[in-house]
Amino acid sequence: MLPNDSIINYIFPNNVHIEWSLMIVIYPYITGLVAGAFIVSSLYHVFHVKPFERIAKFALVAAFCFGLFAGMPLLVHLGQPQRAFNIFLTPHTTSAMSIFGYIYASYMILLMVELWLTYREYFIQQANQDGWRSWGWKVLTLGITTYTPESARVDYKITTFLAAIGIPWAFTLHGYVGFIFGTVKANAWWATPLQPIIFLMSAIVSGIAMLALMYTFIRWRTHRPYDFPMLKQLMVYLWGFFILDFTIEMLEVVYVMYEHGHHWSLIGPLLSGPLYGTYVIGQILICSIIPLLVLGYVVIAQPWGQVLVYLVNFSSLLIVLQVLLMRFNVVIGGQMISKSDRGFVDFHFEFFAKEGVFVALIILSAPFITYYILNRFIPIFDDQPFAKKTILASSSNGS
Repeated sequence: MLPNDSIINYIFPNNVHIEWSLMIVIYPYITGLVAGAFIVSSLYHVFHVKPFERIAKFALVAAFCFGLFAGMPLLVHLGQPQRAFNIFLTPHTTSAMSIFGYIYASYMILLMVELWLTYREYFIQQANQDGWRSWGWKVLTLGITTYTPESARVDYKITTFLAAIGIPWAFTLHGYVGFIFGTVKANAWWATPLQPIIFLMSAIVSGIAMLALMYTFIRWRTHRPYDFPMLKQLMVYLWGFFILDFTIEMLEVVYVMYEHGHHWSLIGPLLSGPLYGTYVIGQILICSIIPLLVLGYVVIAQPWGQVLVYLVNFSSLLIVLQVLLMRFNVVIGGQMISKSDRGFVDFHFEFFAKEGVFVALIILSAPFITYYILNRFIPIFDDQPFAKKTILASSSNGS
C-alpha cells in the first residue's frame, strides 16, 4: 500500500536518500536519558520523595555522564564538526537549533555545579589526606580545605535551588527536540503540537527505566542488597509517566486516523508498510503493552524480593527499547515519506559507516564507561548524603 493510493512507488530524484540517520536517532535518545535521570534526582531534592534519597547522587552522576555525550552524535553527523563552535559565536536568534547550544551548555554547567556541591565535603576530606594524591583533590576544592555545618547547610540550600530550576531546564532541553520536529509543517508524520510533549514524556520514562537497569546491575555486580522500597516507588513513578506517555502517543495517531484527511493518506500506508515491524509490532505491541501490564502488576500486586527485581529489569528493558524505537520511528519514519507524497524512501542500516551502527554503539556505551571511571574515584551509593550527615551531626551536638 502506497501513499495517496499511488500505483507505483514514485519519489523525486533528489529524495532517494535519508539524510538524518542513526546519529539523529540516538541524539534525542541520550538527551532524554539526561532529563529523565535528573528528574529522579530532583524528586528527592525538591519534592522530598524519601525513598529516592539513596539514589539521588546516583541519578545526578548518571545524568552528568549522559550529558557529556549528548552532543556527540551531532558532531559526528556534521560535515565540518570543527566549525560547531560557531553556533555560540554567530547564533541565529530565531532558530531553535541555534538556541539549543546555549540551553545545553548552561544545563551542563548547572549539572556540574550541583555535582560539585554534592561532593564538596568528600573532596575536602580527600584533600586533607596525606600523600601525593591529595593534590588532585585540592584542585577540586578550589582552595577551600575546611567544611563546617554551616557550609553543609548552605550547600544543601543551593543544591535544592539548582535542582528546582533544573527541572524546567531539563524540560526545555528535551522538549525543544520535539519542538523542532513538530514545527516541520510539510511532514505529515512530524507536524503535530503534541510532539514536544511526547518527546518529553518519553524522555522521563527512558531515564527512569535506565536508572532502574543500572541500579539492579550494579547492586548485583557488587553483591550489595537491593533497596526494595526504593525500587517499588521508582516503578510507581515509571508506570504513571509511561501511562501518560503511551496515551499521548496513541492520541496523536488516533486523532489523525479519525480525521482521515490528507495526513492519514500518508501516515496510514507508512504504519502498515515500512514501519509496521518497528512501530506496530515493536514499539506498540511488544515494548508498550507488555511493560504496561507488568508494571501494573508490580504496583498493584506488590511483589517482593527477586521476583520484584526480575519484573523491574524486564519492564525497564522493554521501555528503554520502546523509547529507542520511538526515536527511530519518528526520525527515520518521517523521512521515509517522499516529498512527492506518492512513495516511500528506503532506509538501509550501515554498520561501519560514519553514521553506522558501530559508531552509534560506541557513543551509547561512552556514558557507561564514564560512569565506571567516576565510580572508581567518588562514592556514588551511600546510606546518607554527606551534607545531610553533617547537618544531623550538628543538630545532635547542638541539642
